[in-house]
Amino acid sequence: MGLDSRVYWRCRRGMRELEELLLDFGQAHYDELTAPERLAFEQLLDYSDQVLLEYTMGDAVPRDRTLADLLSKIRHRPEP
Repeated sequence: MGLDSRVYWRCRRGMRELEELLLDFGQAHYDELTAPERLAFEQLLDYSDQVLLEYTMGDAVPRDRTLADLLSKIRHRPEP
């Protein structure tokens, strides 16, 4: 199934590397996420590219535990 078109287009970013990271993870693992993790993934897409970059690089950690755990999965994602 993968990402629906709405989430896919929200993954499109101004930073190519960030866009690739989000799209690659979403296309490979979105179906495996729990409902709260899917919601967290969509919430991540509300953040600016700069904040998302800090989160994905591990330079900052969100207070929300579900978001933090999801970002850890994104950073340490298994290959599809």
